[in-house]
Amino acid sequence: MSGQKKPWGGRFSEPTDKRVEEFTSSLHFDRRLYSYDIAGSVAHCRMLAAQGIVSSEDAEKIISGLQEILKDIEAGTFPFSSDLEDIHMAIETSLIERVGQVGGKLHTARSRNDQISLDMRLYLRDEVKNVLDLVADLQAVLVRVAKGEIDTILPGYTHMQKAQPVLLAHYLLAYWEMLDRDAQRLRECRERINVMPLGSAALAGTGFPINREYVAKLLDFPRISRNSMDAVSDRDFVAEFIFDASLLMMHMSRFCEDLILWSGGEFGLVAISDAFTTGSSIMPQKKNPDVAELIRGKTGRVYGDLMAILTVMKGLPMTYDRDLQEDKEPLFDALDTVKASLAVLADMTRTLTFNRGRMLEAAAGGFSTATDVADYLVMKGIPFREAHGIVGRIVGYCIEKQKDMPTLAIEEIRLFWKDADAHIYTCMGVDDSINARNTIGGTARETVLKRIEEIESMNID
Repeated sequence: MSGQKKPWGGRFSEPTDKRVEEFTSSLHFDRRLYSYDIAGSVAHCRMLAAQGIVSSEDAEKIISGLQEILKDIEAGTFPFSSDLEDIHMAIETSLIERVGQVGGKLHTARSRNDQISLDMRLYLRDEVKNVLDLVADLQAVLVRVAKGEIDTILPGYTHMQKAQPVLLAHYLLAYWEMLDRDAQRLRECRERINVMPLGSAALAGTGFPINREYVAKLLDFPRISRNSMDAVSDRDFVAEFIFDASLLMMHMSRFCEDLILWSGGEFGLVAISDAFTTGSSIMPQKKNPDVAELIRGKTGRVYGDLMAILTVMKGLPMTYDRDLQEDKEPLFDALDTVKASLAVLADMTRTLTFNRGRMLEAAAGGFSTATDVADYLVMKGIPFREAHGIVGRIVGYCIEKQKDMPTLAIEEIRLFWKDADAHIYTCMGVDDSINARNTIGGTARETVLKRIEEIESMNID
């Protein structure tokens, strides 16, 4: 049995079982919230003093004690006790030890229920900004590489079959667009995080004459929660962030999947730097794309974090339940994973080397300009479905004769379209195919350069 006295232990006649203390403790993971817990406590204490709920002298003692605790934690000298349940109890217990029983006045007009909601919102508000910075860095890398590869032609795929030639820059900017949607979602999520819950107390609000607007101003919250029951039990913002992180990981995973495939000998389109690959313990020739594979694998981990928080929340009665302690580890894990993945992927992308010759050769194969030939026939007045059939038969003929379309004699093409002349060859080259697609969103060099200019002119906060 534990001998640690609990701040809530007044109505209990027996101490908490040691195994229960270990089972219920969250201090080993929620200690990362320490600076936010202290910042929230300082703001709360200032408000209590401004409202005359505690004296100015007592408030100064409490704030001074909290600042000392902050210094000790940051210096690594704070004595975290395994007997204490969480970061809130660790700080409060230490505060009382330092300043005496006056430290117990800090918890006036609040509960750990609204306190932890505040800490989580303060923490996640900052962390989302950090994630947004990492997203912006990866986007900048993609744009920089795209500019350097503006003339590189890539085989585009659908169904993992060669489809049409595209610019490598156009491909890279596709991931810029995905990340841009991720950033939009994260900014919107941050708006919903940025709501001040303190003052909701346990679930019903408080009878003390507090000033929530004052606390919100001190902590830079633009909005205040409007329902105390919702405020203490709401973890939508946690689930929403992990969902956003899941989509972000999925986008990175798709990019990594391409890099994994392209770096293999069967494709040979890209080389990943040695700094971001590993070798085999048994096969000396191997160069494995482990970083890309790990990002792909860690995506499933973040999906698991999302399912964990959704499962925790799905059956909870109003309002606060201890189950909500299980919100932190999925959140922390998702945050750590997405931040690490963004950082390492940006570094890896900076060092990619593309095999331009192999890409061009691959883009020209597989009848990748067949659609351009069909479009050419349409421009000559042939209905698209008929043009589609004509070109399909030409492709079948080429496969049978083991030829490529540009190598066919005009007489061979006339076997399928009697009005063919030499001008038809002008639509069979990959450059012609790419530059023909000059509408907004197309892969033409002019269009892609214009999009790069638009991106570089953006001023995104």
